[in-house]
Amino acid sequence: QVQLVESGGGLVQAGGSLRLSCTASGSAFSFSVVGWFRQAPGKQRELVATITPGGRTDYAGSVNDRFTISRDNFKNTAYLQMNNLKPEDTAVYYCKAAPSIATMTAGSWGRGTQVTVSS
Repeated sequence: QVQLVESGGGLVQAGGSLRLSCTASGSAFSFSVVGWFRQAPGKQRELVATITPGGRTDYAGSVNDRFTISRDNFKNTAYLQMNNLKPEDTAVYYCKAAPSIATMTAGSWGRGTQVTVSS
């Protein structure tokens, strides 16, 4: 399994922006689908965005037109650019990498990075 470390979270006011980073170790990163997930306290974990090795992206309806997922295979890093943040975006954000979207939630989760949006 690819090991991932999330970073870039923090406290931001509503309407502000953050860029999360997900840095991977291992040569399999470039062949993996990368997904960003989030989990708010007391809530189910939800898939926010995915990007395939070829760069095709998908977004949850709640973040579409506000968030952008990207990747830099040379840097072994995926990003989540979050614009026009809302208080309901507050959550711990996690990234995962896997051969397919279907297998992305298998295995262990990292520590994530906390995003807090104040109203």
